[in-house]
Parts: sequence; structure tokens; C-alpha cells
Amino acid sequence: MAELNIPLDDRLLVGVRDSEDAAVVTFPPGRALVQTVDFFTPIVDDPYQFGQIAAANALSDVYAMGGEPYSAMNIVCFPIKTVPKEILGRILKGGLDKVLESGAMLVGGHSLEDDEIKYGLSVSGTVDPEKVASNKGLRPGDRLVLTKPLGTGILATAIKGRWEGADVMEQELSGWAARLNAAGGEAIRRFDITGATDVTGFGLGGHLLEMARASRCAVRIDAGAVPVMNSVLELASMGLIPAGSFANKSFCRHTVVIHPDVEEVRVDLIFDAQTSGGMVLSVAPHELSDVLDFLRARGEQAAVFGTVLDPDGNAPLGSLMIVP
Repeated sequence: MAELNIPLDDRLLVGVRDSEDAAVVTFPPGRALVQTVDFFTPIVDDPYQFGQIAAANALSDVYAMGGEPYSAMNIVCFPIKTVPKEILGRILKGGLDKVLESGAMLVGGHSLEDDEIKYGLSVSGTVDPEKVASNKGLRPGDRLVLTKPLGTGILATAIKGRWEGADVMEQELSGWAARLNAAGGEAIRRFDITGATDVTGFGLGGHLLEMARASRCAVRIDAGAVPVMNSVLELASMGLIPAGSFANKSFCRHTVVIHPDVEEVRVDLIFDAQTSGGMVLSVAPHELSDVLDFLRARGEQAAVFGTVLDPDGNAPLGSLMIVP
């Protein structure tokens, strides 16, 4: 693996600096353990930005449960015989910088030679066992808040195809996808939010359906209130939609009710497969203003885009309604 200047950390008792195969870390008393893993192939051309996006994506699962990242390990697949080692170094540096930004330790990892570049993290986090957010935490009447705009799947498709303006699109995608969801995790802890998820490969619609089923309720999305990244509506209108997004939409079609006045392109965006997307927070109406102020003061977009419903004939249990 490429050499990285990993800072010393008092929480790490034994680890990578001593060429160990495993790490020994201290653990805070009274906390529960959150564990997750994620890695994927590049979605942007810049290796440093790819490393940042992949790391932010993996760290996001911890934030979505109200946790705080504690330690992380690199997962790397790299064609070392055909691609310069400097590319690997930039990917790993991007990942390290995001891990350090999160307050976690990078304590090791594993690499192997592969024909295709892949990178991500295995992450361990800590959480207050009395304040865990999850898919099953939606409550009827709650308002739904999204912390990042949609569109990474569509922009990544345009970038890979070297569409006109691809460099600007890469900056737009990287700016959002490399952003940590730390503020969303902090909001969960501060306001005792019980329902939350991060938006990734299933798209906003797919993840909301998982939440509706787990919470035994229904969800309504106001399509016009869902934020989107720059250029995304135009690209989607031209049909530049990745296969994974079409698959999401097709898989979910039997549990989605779409108002006839909703533009088809808006529906496509709701099911666009995201990489390192924002967080969905289910917020009680009396706390909505405080949560929005909290998130926006930290630079989050914080768009209110939907409502949690009691299931009925118009909105069956576990269903998603999309209205204009």
C-alpha cells in the first residue's frame, strides 16, 4: 500500500505503525458499536476527490444512526502493474483526509491487485444506545428533511461519457459527495431524531420505501420540493439516466403512487442511484424550525420535501406517494 503519514492517536494502543495485522483501540464506556463497510469504483476522474467521496460515503452509515466515526480501515483494489502508484497515493490521501476530518482514526486496511480500481472503508463508530436512529423510526406527522441535493448518478454518467461541461459537473458532484454527513448525525443526537437514513444506491425513493415498511407507515414526497444538483434536470430530460436508477424505479413501481401532474423526469430523479448522498431526517413538526436552523447554520441545504403518513386507502402501508 502507498505510504501515508498517519498521525499518532492516543486511542490506538497497537496498530499499523508497528506493522501489525490488526489494531487494538480503546473504547469509550457507555457507548454501543456501529459497524459498516462500503467501497466502489471511481465515479470521478480526480483520484484525490474519488478517495474523499468513497470515504465520506462509508462514514455516512455511522452518521445516519446518530453515531460518531471512531476508527476506519482502508479497502483497496488496484492494478499496480498498469496504473502509476501515485494515483493510488492520491486516492488514499483523499480517504485519510476525510477520516481525520470525521475525528476517527485510520488504523490499517487491506489491499490486493485487481484489474479495476476500487476503494472504500470499513468503519467502526460509537453511539449512545438510547439514541439510535434507524429505518423503523418514522412517526406519522413527521416532516422529512434532506441535507443534500440529488443527482450524483446522473452527473457521474455524464462525466464518464465526457459530456460537454464534464469538468464543471465533476466539481459539482465532488463538492456535494465529498461532504461529510456529520451535521445530520449531530442533529439526530441533539434533537432525539429516531428515523433517519443516508441516501445511496437505492435512490431517495428506494430508501424511503425501506423506511416506510420498517416503520409500518406511508410516505408522501412533494416532488417539486426535492433539491437537485446543477445541470441534473437538463441531463435527465435528455435521457442521461444510469441503468441502476431505471432498475430502482422498476423494482419499486408496485408500491409507488404517482400523481398524474408529476413530471416523469422528477420521478426519475427520486430513484436516481446516489453515491455519498445526503441524509433523510424524520422531524417532529414542533422541532422542524429548530432542526432547520441548526443544519443551515452548519452549511447544510436542509430541504423539507415530504411527510410521514398514517397508512390508509390512498396511501397503503409501506407505500410511497409522489405528488407535485
